[in-house]
Amino acid sequence: MKIPPAPIQIRFADIDIMGHVNNAIYLSYFENTRMHYFKYMLGRDWDWNKDGIILLKNEVEYIRPVRMTDSPEVTMKVDKIGNKSFTLSYELAVKGVIYCKGLSILVGYDNENHKSIAIPTLMRTELEKLKSEQ
Repeated sequence: MKIPPAPIQIRFADIDIMGHVNNAIYLSYFENTRMHYFKYMLGRDWDWNKDGIILLKNEVEYIRPVRMTDSPEVTMKVDKIGNKSFTLSYELAVKGVIYCKGLSILVGYDNENHKSIAIPTLMRTELEKLKSEQ
């Protein structure tokens, strides 16, 4: 199943004095995109405390400013899958034109026991499936 891009609703609070989306807000858009994709991949009943993830690193490349009147969508791809970590990349586009790119490295994490874990089996399977569809 091909997952549709995550639609982004720009809030007034996202806009800075320059009239475009503040640079820090893009990380929230990427987080929302991850959850959009994981909802399709893992369902709504996933136990994020036991079989969760924790963010290790973010990178953002700003290409064009996003404005209040824009209707962006974000697509997510899987770049790399290791034993405990995986790398996701994002493209934020408006009407098919890329405005921003990003990258996140995430680590499997057991929040109940406060330790890193191997990527849970179902999550790994779904990440591999998404990677093969790219």
